[in-house]
Amino acid sequence: MKRLSVPVCLGTLIVAVAMTGCTAVATGEPPQPRKAGAQTPGRELTDAEQVRVERAEEILVKKCMEREGFKYWVGRVPSVPERQSYSYVLDDVGWAEKYGYGTQLQQEAEEARLNDRNIAFENALPRAGRIRYSKALDGRPSSDVLSAELPGGGTIETPRSGCRADAKDQLYGDFPAWFRVEKTATNLTSLYVPDLVKDKRFLGAVGTWSACMRKEGHDYADPSELRQELPALTKGLSPAKAHTTEVELAVVEATCATETSLGNTVRTLENEYRDKKLKRYRDDIAVHQRMGLAALARAEHITGSKG
Repeated sequence: MKRLSVPVCLGTLIVAVAMTGCTAVATGEPPQPRKAGAQTPGRELTDAEQVRVERAEEILVKKCMEREGFKYWVGRVPSVPERQSYSYVLDDVGWAEKYGYGTQLQQEAEEARLNDRNIAFENALPRAGRIRYSKALDGRPSSDVLSAELPGGGTIETPRSGCRADAKDQLYGDFPAWFRVEKTATNLTSLYVPDLVKDKRFLGAVGTWSACMRKEGHDYADPSELRQELPALTKGLSPAKAHTTEVELAVVEATCATETSLGNTVRTLENEYRDKKLKRYRDDIAVHQRMGLAALARAEHITGSKG
């Protein structure tokens, strides 16, 4: 599936390169992470593979919490369609026909969050029980933390201990190392996107897409303008009518993105700009990819599934 990620803010574009056609080979003993600088080829996980890793993580958290004397239900992880619902421009007509812009998926995810059995269980515990539950799950976040510097500036922290940390350590082989490279590899867009969106090829592709949309009766300068107006376009409509309206717009957007090759243009530009701007982070990116694939192999052992 071809998918481009949604802008974080106006003028900032995040592009997720599609990983279609990739499969993981995970037989025998799961591979171990290698040191930065090693040259073994890697790749990012597909959405489906990431789902498997996160499900395995939840299974490990459940086992750990039960060892600590607490009930724990394997938590819901975002589905593959949900992960594809935030996009700068849709260029998959089939997905648009089914999900529109993914509003219903987001609403279902929020409903599941509000009805999380683990949260209800924790809230029903007496105060002392809640403290022990929190410590078991997340360690001591006020005093025992890992810290990582972000490529664009600033730092981010996470608990070093607890069942969540223990699950990640089992999956990735070295949780502190994973935390550092993961926060590096997933926070690089600010280093190249400002130049990408000024590129004449990008501006030309967006202009051509806009002309296609205008021809179909939808006058929008770029995909983000359409998304900003979507709430107003569906306000006051029944859920069914709102979804129909959303789907109709999404299908036109995706059709124009395909006909004008806007999606392909952005993917090409992202590869180019990442190669140009992110040379100093190549080792971290490579380690992130290899550790992700190692986690996938372990996840397949834990869940007993490769599909």
